Amino acid sequence: MTRMAIGALVDRYLAHHARFHPVDATFIGLPDGHDRLPPAGPDTPADERQSLRALRRDLDMLAPGATTADRLDARMLRAALVHAEAALDQRPRRLQPSWYSGEIAFALISLLLPTAPAGAGEALAARLHAIPGFLAAGRIALSGRPTPSDWCRRAQRECDALLRLLTQGLPLHPLWREALTPAIDRAKAALAEFSGGLTALPDADPACGRDYLALLMREVHGLPWTPEEACALAEEAFVRLGAAMRAHPGAQAPEPPAVDPADLPAAYARWHARALDAGAGLVTPAKDYALDFLPQPDWARSCAGDLYFLSYRSPPAIAPGHGSIYWTAPAAQVPTAIKQTHAVHHGSIGHHTQNARARSAASRLGRIAGTDAASGIALLAAGTMVEGWACYATEALAEIDGFYTSREEMALIAGDRRNAACVLADIRLHTGEWSLSRMRAFYRDEAGFPEPRIWGETTRNSILPATRLMYFLGTEQIKTLRRRSQLGTRDFHDRLIGFGHVPIAWAAEEMAAA
Repeated sequence: MTRMAIGALVDRYLAHHARFHPVDATFIGLPDGHDRLPPAGPDTPADERQSLRALRRDLDMLAPGATTADRLDARMLRAALVHAEAALDQRPRRLQPSWYSGEIAFALISLLLPTAPAGAGEALAARLHAIPGFLAAGRIALSGRPTPSDWCRRAQRECDALLRLLTQGLPLHPLWREALTPAIDRAKAALAEFSGGLTALPDADPACGRDYLALLMREVHGLPWTPEEACALAEEAFVRLGAAMRAHPGAQAPEPPAVDPADLPAAYARWHARALDAGAGLVTPAKDYALDFLPQPDWARSCAGDLYFLSYRSPPAIAPGHGSIYWTAPAAQVPTAIKQTHAVHHGSIGHHTQNARARSAASRLGRIAGTDAASGIALLAAGTMVEGWACYATEALAEIDGFYTSREEMALIAGDRRNAACVLADIRLHTGEWSLSRMRAFYRDEAGFPEPRIWGETTRNSILPATRLMYFLGTEQIKTLRRRSQLGTRDFHDRLIGFGHVPIAWAAEEMAAA
């Protein structure tokens, strides 16, 4: 395989991705598609399948790669093709109602963020004009089809949030123009019609089935476990970590007072900076790329709670600029969440450093695969590295004396236990062992999830199989790999995340071959 050969296939795949996933293209920083919504007509699946098969045929003809970049690009491309083809057959997005609402929401929001591409105003107008036709295709695709009722409810909530964005939020944004009003009025009518039609759809089971789940685990995540083996691993950890939580001295320590919203930007920034310094012995921190902490913008406040509106969103990998923005929450937060979730997991040596290192990875697909898009990351194969690293890095800072309090160290154990619980829930739901209501009862009664998070998390997990399991299983892979490595701590971590957003298992193979 020559670099030119795989490079040409990557170019073709990115063009394919921009054609069928133009919202992803905007978030990634690809040059095309910013004025479009995804194609959703009845001919789209056949067109997409033809494009995927041509890519797969040409990929199959290439010889094995001679370099890390070649091998990882080929494996990432194959994983993307396998996932896309299987989804067309077994999990078509055009039959998932919140795909329509989510794509519209983030087609617009991607153009309202500070990272928006040039010409965002014109692109915004074009996407607004495209909403009625996009939703009309959705109504035809979904008409009379059995659809999980929670999927419909999520889509309806997102449609309501979109209506608030269009009527309350967008007029507060600098891109607002009175000339947008007619397109907005047509979009509002289309959203109301689409949302109302979902109420009549018959209910259905959200499980994807064992075979599809196992395919994602094996061929896309590169995991070495079957669903049953992963469940056994997670079950043991869930019990063990529960015992560790109860015995930990931090379990009895009180949580310090919550921090007021007005003080959150300074608190986030302070702990982000401390984590960058404290973690410098663990991994080379990304101090060469800025992260500014600002309150959630006024235009987003009316809609963010019911959308996949992330506090930290990975910068466009192809056009990252010199820094990005982290929106702070509009509600008070406890110090543990500020430090662990925001300053470390998403900021400092977590996603912030990981994304910076991925942008210089040898694999072109490894540079962009972990980009946050409309409802998840651009390529599922990035998941074990993206979320495995962020969870692992949060735990790793416990190796630095004094960074965490005793209560916060106990919270790390609780977080690891919740992630193990999510492996059980992800697999048991999608293999049909558990219903969605049983999954929710487990989250509430045994896994310790806060009640306000349960419906949204479980519904999203039901829509996106093999996404919640990647946190714990990715973390476990990194821990195992580190125990076996002969490298020093910082060198090991730098080399690992230097491969970019690729499955941990494939990065491990490249490290072993070096």
